Amino acid sequence: MTSDLPASSPCAPAVAVAAADTPRIALIHALAASVEPINQALQARWPEARRMNLLDDSLSADLAASPGGLDAAMTARFLALADYAVGTGANAILFTCSAFGPCIDAVKARHSGLPVHKPNEAMVDAAAAWAAEAGAGSKVGLLATFAPTLASMPLEFPPAVVLDTELADGALAALQAGDAAGHDRIAVEAAHRLAARGCGVIALAQFSLARAAAAIEAALGLPVLTTPDSAVAALKRRLAGG
Repeated sequence: MTSDLPASSPCAPAVAVAAADTPRIALIHALAASVEPINQALQARWPEARRMNLLDDSLSADLAASPGGLDAAMTARFLALADYAVGTGANAILFTCSAFGPCIDAVKARHSGLPVHKPNEAMVDAAAAWAAEAGAGSKVGLLATFAPTLASMPLEFPPAVVLDTELADGALAALQAGDAAGHDRIAVEAAHRLAARGCGVIALAQFSLARAAAAIEAALGLPVLTTPDSAVAALKRRLAGG
């Protein structure tokens, strides 16, 4: 578990210029590839917020290998991470991996007086708003690089949203191997499949997928929703009134 990126990191928080009354946001990650996208989004959209980063990169691997799935042991790990974050003085918690919804719900229940956000809830709201405006028959394409996400995340969408899902198989492995271009290429190919099935907007389920948003938008000419940008906007509205 790591906390607070080093000052030499391009994603390091600008603590030297943060006012004492600016909120401290705990970012809890299950994938190393999720750290940079949310820090970039915060730096671009809310640089005054103070950030801390907690990474347990065994969570996703353990979930993928576990026959018990999101069991009591996994929930206990999430509660422990959240308790640590709250103990450091965090004013809000944002989780950045979308496959652990029930575990995050347990954190919400324990720390009910604190804003605790799932990684995708703000993007789900944005997708639902798009579908409502687009009208009957409009379809949201949900793109993921981590297969368990496509088992849990669709349940978070309102029943009225017509949803189609697609796995960008191999993209996450490419990114973890350092092949960012390969990741983006696979993501674009998967997005093309969603567009071919009539999706009018593409929602990117993983924080790590946000890096491919511009390429997908350019290739398809469709609006693309990302979890980091949606999450930062929601946190800022709630904590800073911005």
